Amino acid sequence: MAEEVVTEMMVLITGGAGFIGCNFVRHMLKQHPGTEIVVLDKLTYAGRLENLEEVMSKIRFVKGDICHRETVHEVMPGCDAVINFAAESHVDRSITSPEDFVRTDVLGVFTLLEEARRADVKRFVQISTDEVYGSTVSGSCRETDMLDPSSPYSASKAGGELLARSYVRTYGLNVMVSRSSNNYGPYQYPEKLIPVLIIRALRNQPLPIYGKGTNVRDWLHVEDNCRAIDIILQKGKAGDIVNIGSGNEVPNIEIATRILEHMKKPKSLIQFVADRPGHDFRYSLDWSRIRDMGWRPKVEFKDGLKQTVNWYLQNQEWWKPIA
Repeated sequence: MAEEVVTEMMVLITGGAGFIGCNFVRHMLKQHPGTEIVVLDKLTYAGRLENLEEVMSKIRFVKGDICHRETVHEVMPGCDAVINFAAESHVDRSITSPEDFVRTDVLGVFTLLEEARRADVKRFVQISTDEVYGSTVSGSCRETDMLDPSSPYSASKAGGELLARSYVRTYGLNVMVSRSSNNYGPYQYPEKLIPVLIIRALRNQPLPIYGKGTNVRDWLHVEDNCRAIDIILQKGKAGDIVNIGSGNEVPNIEIATRILEHMKKPKSLIQFVADRPGHDFRYSLDWSRIRDMGWRPKVEFKDGLKQTVNWYLQNQEWWKPIA
């Protein structure tokens, strides 16, 4: 099924200088050149202007916090749609600084929702995560399954999306929620698993793997996720929740092994470390709903992982100042 073409829209992309957000900005500019894009980003450690450097002339960029009501009030009027990528998203950081996560992932969502309904925004996509389901022993989670978050991060994301969904029933706001599996690809801040492993392998440093490395994640290339979010933006209905997965369930130890093999580094660099509190063993999504909307992942994991490794090797000037 072909993707529809969005024309003559103004879209507010919050968190657009972050990993998934900046990739979505590029996707929209490429696929929907008639769309006017406004990016609102606080430019915390993970949101960087460098991520948007080559497209800055094609967008309107506003530095600001989604929790700051006056800033959001200024940028919201005229916007036809909001896609909220802005979030605190690192589980380890949420364990040490949970208040930051509650503030951005719940209060920030509230601020956006309030201003969106006042400005009569037509479509609002709240970006969530598969982690709201908690650990999955067997089978795959459907959108109707109970939420069972394990960390302050996943709990704050669950809280934000529940608040967003309440605005459908209470105020009639056209809100949709995407829950994607683990993303990987270019521009991911080097605190997440794959860029950490790539950079440490390049430096011949130990690759830290929690526990025995048997924790399983479903890996989704960021470009595939952007295409899916685009479809939800266009075709989703008020109150829709849509899982976005890929079927690439891989243990962490295998991720490390594949990266080392591609980089021709010894497996002796792998170093097992004490597991973190509340570490979910496995995530798995039933993504038949997005498949029924016409989406399929295009990037094979073995190819996407190699492309990602090569991107970090070829763009060392991007990550060296922050690694």
